[in-house]
Amino acid sequence: MTETTPSATGQLTGNVLYYNQPEPLNPTTHKGMGVKRIDGPFSFAAKHNLVPLTVSEFQLAVLNGPIIFVGEEKTPLQVMGLNHDENIFVLPTGVFDAGVYVPAYVRRYPFVFANDAQAGQSILCVDRSAAFFAETDPELPFFDEKGEPTEYTQNCLTFCNNYEMERQKTQNFVQLLKALDLFESKESYYTPVNEDGTPGEAQKLADYFGVSEERLRALPAEKFMDLRQSGALNQIFAHLISLAQWDRLVALSMNRQLQLQNQAPQAANS
Repeated sequence: MTETTPSATGQLTGNVLYYNQPEPLNPTTHKGMGVKRIDGPFSFAAKHNLVPLTVSEFQLAVLNGPIIFVGEEKTPLQVMGLNHDENIFVLPTGVFDAGVYVPAYVRRYPFVFANDAQAGQSILCVDRSAAFFAETDPELPFFDEKGEPTEYTQNCLTFCNNYEMERQKTQNFVQLLKALDLFESKESYYTPVNEDGTPGEAQKLADYFGVSEERLRALPAEKFMDLRQSGALNQIFAHLISLAQWDRLVALSMNRQLQLQNQAPQAANS
């Protein structure tokens, strides 16, 4: 059950990426508030290189960068940078580079569902620390004069509800891969080239979980057909194809560093 006006103010649980001050959205606390349009609306995503993905997004995100699985829960993540504090697809202007697929996790911000343990339900929250949160004179208010959710809020609620359904599909997808024992530990390396053209010392980029192609090929025919019929096979292939993007990510990261160096002010000659 999801609400925008919780009947109880129980303890909210959960620690969610990007959200520093989430509050249950209600017409009493947030009367006259809303959001405003700002330049650089995605600046909040610039300092994080890993973004959660839902399984339905795999085929859309495959060209961005590697899609990996991490942790005991095998959470699927989009790798959007090599450094933990840098998303190379977010430009210094606070917008995503042209042609980059923006994950739904990013697009739903500043809204998110949180668990209210006391009330036993999920309630819609908004991050009050968001740069585009407007305490007064919002361009897009949360509630109308009668205290009813505006069309903007209703659309955001619908988006969050759809995201939760996709998140459940993703959990089911991961459980299926676990049940078929398709996950294996993987490592990615980058081999730089020395000035004389010889290969340098390999550098590890990441440890993560991914689907084992060997185990996938070894599946019994009926299990393989089940994956195909359910559509899961397409998502598995998207994940495997995305792993070829590690080299592209390295190239983009190096190019980004060169651009920043060229833009840095030069010290005046003494």
